Formats: sequence, structure tokens, C-alpha cells
Amino acid sequence: MKRDLLEGEVIGLSIKDFFTKDMLKIAILPLLFTLIIMLIFFYTAAGYGFDSLEIYVQQVQSGQEVTVDEQAPFYFIWITSIIAFLFKYSITSWLVGFLIYTVGTIFVMMFSVFLTVIIIGFLTPMILKVLHKRHYSHLQTNGFGSLLTPLWIALKSGFIMVLLFILFIPLYFIPLVNIIAINFPVYYFFHKLLNFDVASTILSEDEYKAIHKKKAFAFRLRTAFLYFLSLIPSLMLFSAVFFIIYLGHSYFIQLEKLGSYDLDNNIDNDTKLIG
Repeated sequence: MKRDLLEGEVIGLSIKDFFTKDMLKIAILPLLFTLIIMLIFFYTAAGYGFDSLEIYVQQVQSGQEVTVDEQAPFYFIWITSIIAFLFKYSITSWLVGFLIYTVGTIFVMMFSVFLTVIIIGFLTPMILKVLHKRHYSHLQTNGFGSLLTPLWIALKSGFIMVLLFILFIPLYFIPLVNIIAINFPVYYFFHKLLNFDVASTILSEDEYKAIHKKKAFAFRLRTAFLYFLSLIPSLMLFSAVFFIIYLGHSYFIQLEKLGSYDLDNNIDNDTKLIG
């Protein structure tokens, strides 16, 4: 059996694999996809953007009579009406400002994470196939779950994420604690989907349970590290491919250890029988 790789060595190996010709070709896909989505989002928001909302609120606070374009999307009219009503009162105006900032931050983070998760879902089999051929061709990959399993995981994780957002509302008003309270539900969703996508492509269900029983916390730390990277806008464009490579290496290494452990047990049992 090969010697155990240190976590830094696994990261280094993942970075080296990322900058290979095959992986860089694949990395172009999420870049183009992200640019298209961001452009659509930008031009959609530009029509009734934050500048219009700011002017609207200022007019309300100064006592001016304002009207909202009837052609505006219904959600824009609904949101601006509520915000304008609350901004009339100084007691609630600071709370509204805080909530706008908080909700805006959550939206941006969730958008980035969801975008990354969507990209990962499409690219995982392709990337892991290249990784398997290059480093782990001696290992057999099985995979588990049906076509509907990822959808079920996404729906269940999404429901729990929303529930956590609601349960953590009191924590959003506590400095520093609110950073964790805002990020934890999104991280939970990110971890569940990323972990499942990679593990279910490489391992059988029994192999996954055996590895998860011993290494669940270690993989949570890895996905927490990757989640932190996903929050950096400049890295998000390419990070999805690196995420799959890094987590793929981690699972392939554990699968290799699992195979070696089973082989050692079989040798020990045969020795006992012979003895």
C-alpha cells in the first residue's frame, strides 16, 4: 500500500491536476456558463435595480409622493411598497437597512454556491473519469443511486437549509455570530450535494458507508474549506472543477485504503485457516 498522503500533498496534487490540459479544457465550461448567467442576472436587475430602489426610499423619507411604474415586475412593486412603509418610521428604518444588507449578502452567497453546485452536478462524472484514468486505474469504481436520487438529495437538503435559515433568525442580530448563522445553512446544502455527487460517482453504497463511518468529520472539514473558497468571487469562476478534483482524490485515496484493508483481512483469515 502506498504511504498516506498529507492533506497538503493532496491539495498540491489537486492543483497540479487542475492545471493539466484536459482539466483546463473542462474548466472553460463553467466559466462560460457562469458568464452567461451573470450577464442575464445583471441586465435583468439593471432595469429595476438598487439605484431605483434607493431613489424611491429617499423620496418616501422626504415626504414626496411617488409612484411605481405599473410595468415593473410585481415583486419589485411589492418589495418597494413594504420597504417604503417601514422607512417612514425611524424605529424600523435601521432594522430595514440591516435586513436589506443581510438578505442581499445571503442572496449573493446562495447564488454563487447554487451556481457552483449546478456546475459540479454536470461536470463530476467527466472530471472523475479523467482523474481515475490518470491516477487510480487499478481501482474499480461502482457508483450508487438512481437518476432521481440527486433530485431527492437536493430537495431534502434545500428544505433543511430553509428551515435552518428560519431557526437562526434570532442569531442574525448578534455581531460575529450572525456570520456563522448566515453561512451554516448554505454550507449544509453545499456539503450535502457536493459530497453526494463525488462519492456516488466513485463508490458503492457499502463503500461509502464504510468510509463515512470513519472519515465523516474529515470530509466535512474538506467541504468547509471548499465552501470558503466558493465565497471568493474571483475564484468561483474556476473553483468548481478544483472542488471535484480535490474531493475526488480524497475519496479515491480512501477507497484504495479500504481495498488494502480488506485484502489484509483476507490474508489474515486465510493464514488462520491454514494454521
